Amino acid sequence: MLRIHFTPQDLQNIRVARQPHALWELVCGVCRLDARQGALEYGHWRRSVHEGLAKDPRARRALSPLQTLIPPVGYIPDFLTPSVTGGGLAVGLDQVRATSRTRLTRELGRLAESRPLPSWVSTLDRPGTKALGTLTRALELSCKTLLEPYWPHIRTAVGNDVELRSRALLDGGTSALLNTLRPHARWRAPVLEVDYPVDRELHLEGRGLLLIPSYFCWRRPTALADPMLGPVLVHPVAKQPLEIVRTSKDGLQRLLGRTRTVVLVDLASHGARTTSEVATAANIALPSASYQLGVLRDGGLIASRREGQFVRHSATPLGLRLLHER
Repeated sequence: MLRIHFTPQDLQNIRVARQPHALWELVCGVCRLDARQGALEYGHWRRSVHEGLAKDPRARRALSPLQTLIPPVGYIPDFLTPSVTGGGLAVGLDQVRATSRTRLTRELGRLAESRPLPSWVSTLDRPGTKALGTLTRALELSCKTLLEPYWPHIRTAVGNDVELRSRALLDGGTSALLNTLRPHARWRAPVLEVDYPVDRELHLEGRGLLLIPSYFCWRRPTALADPMLGPVLVHPVAKQPLEIVRTSKDGLQRLLGRTRTVVLVDLASHGARTTSEVATAANIALPSASYQLGVLRDGGLIASRREGQFVRHSATPLGLRLLHER
């Protein structure tokens, strides 16, 4: 378990990343690529990426060093995921390229304690070599291979998550926001207890916490290993398969039925709604709204999240794409 200790100042300095963090998505994606985790959520993505790699030797060569530095479990060097609050991938790559030799030596040394490393890794912290620049180009190319074709889907999933957590913050403050991290984390003031593979204590000490929603983060949140770096908590978002059923305009109503189509369109148009708001918008009784929402939720087209005394429903990436492909 990871125990994150907050001070009153930290509670005033909780932030939520509004966009996907490309390098965190890449690192988590590399971890998912050859694993069997999330067959439904990532199966199509894995097949597509492997098919692309089979046809592109340059992409395969770029991915190889990342698989060396990013094991599926255990320690991953923090310099691969710099904290970027703006500027996207380009700024993140610049920060990786500018990593100090001292930090590289420290983090690569820690990685070497957990697994044998090839000789080329030791050149990353040597002055006068181009190894770090080569690694940065590999990161950029692998982002194009693993993430770029699927970025709209990833961005939508993260955007839905940000909307839900932002609404919780507006309605109930920071305590409500932290409670949205259940079941992956439990807020027991002043400590956030996070499901984590090892026991750790992280004292924020006034630095605050950046929450980073991630599509490729799986099952449990993750964080930077070095407690002296800016604190972040990367957490999984609700996700659907990267496969979309295409329907015609009339076919959507034949597939879902008129009432469920109205409910899905309303959620896609207006964002998160309570059951009562859905019933009013669709002009149906409250029990009927509950039933229709349940059917849509079971089909993966909407997600529901409790926020205080209310349950709010929103269209998932799959639901949104189903509407957009009409």
